Amino acid sequence: MTSAPALLWRRLLAEFLGSAFLAAVVIGSGIAAQRLSPGQTGLELLENAAATAAGLFAIILMFGPVSGGHFNPVVSFVDAFFGGLSWRDAAAYLPAQVAGCTAGAVLANLMFALPAVTISAKHRATPAHFLSEIIATLGLMLVIFALARSGRSRSAAAAVGAYIGAAYFFTSSTSFANPAITIGRMFSDTFAGIAPSSVPSFIGAQILGGALAVVVIKALYPAITPTDAADIIVPHDQRTGRAPARAAHDGASPSADRPPGPVPPP
Repeated sequence: MTSAPALLWRRLLAEFLGSAFLAAVVIGSGIAAQRLSPGQTGLELLENAAATAAGLFAIILMFGPVSGGHFNPVVSFVDAFFGGLSWRDAAAYLPAQVAGCTAGAVLANLMFALPAVTISAKHRATPAHFLSEIIATLGLMLVIFALARSGRSRSAAAAVGAYIGAAYFFTSSTSFANPAITIGRMFSDTFAGIAPSSVPSFIGAQILGGALAVVVIKALYPAITPTDAADIIVPHDQRTGRAPARAAHDGASPSADRPPGPVPPP
């Protein structure tokens, strides 16, 4: 038996609030890092990365049970491609995510006694940044969908937080990997900001990373099903009567992992 997912308005509210908290964590911790460690760029980045990784973990746990905890249009549309989310709902998630990240940027500015909106002047549009955003987005999608396919979605909050924290350092772009947060960070002329002129390049790279992720996921996990996709990032439809989590095998059919006969009761 499958219970219905949360009403769309509740999921949109969760995506809006989660995106707002995400932007507030990213931008607010960047402002705090600048003030606590002025002139020490490496330490500022470490403080920003640590706060973002921990904050993202907590935010996914807070809002994931309602909406899945996407907070990222690329995640939502890749999920829709694999059937885990309807295209209509993915399209509805997008403005909620962008509005949430913009609101979070404004709140972060206000919490540190800055003007509500300060347009960033930090230019980041270089070929190295473009490549970094493709790789960062590709890796994020692989983490999410590999865990869903192998029945380990319950580990996704920690894994996503850890990946983003690490990607702050192994990518030159500091791993935005998210068009909504890219737009939100435009409205804060602080450590985590991005100049409006750099935004189209970053979003283009993130879309390419998402498209490449679709190809790689289909190659690595050809048997991925809409049921698998529906479990990203946090299983949120409270289904009952499911078989225990299973490990996926390359090329395995959805039924190949189960023994014949009825599924035993939980």
